[in-house]
Amino acid sequence: QVRLAESGGGLVQPGESLRLSCAVSGATSDVYTIAWFRQAPGKEREGVSSITRTSGSKNYADSVKGRVTISIDDAKNTVILQMDSLKPEDTAVYYCATCYSRIVGCPLMRAAYPDWGQGTQVTVSS
Repeated sequence: QVRLAESGGGLVQPGESLRLSCAVSGATSDVYTIAWFRQAPGKEREGVSSITRTSGSKNYADSVKGRVTISIDDAKNTVILQMDSLKPEDTAVYYCATCYSRIVGCPLMRAAYPDWGQGTQVTVSS
């Protein structure tokens, strides 16, 4: 079983940055891709970014391209989401999640990720 714990959320002003962390523990050797999703009030949960452990391949949603960078620290089993130039529309609860489909692959879609953390709140407001 894999356990995920997000941290790093908070309240920031537009244009500022935040660094989110996702600590992955448990059966980490089975994890193929780790992703960040977010859910704003009244909206569907949407994919933000993902990283594949074996290849280092990264994927970003169009809404965050150029402002967000995902990275992985294998030694610490931690995935980092660096978010810059934050906008009010980035306000949401941010979740990390894991996918295990080495053959089929892991698209940035909620259904592909069976395990989830509890989330961390990001609020961008002046």
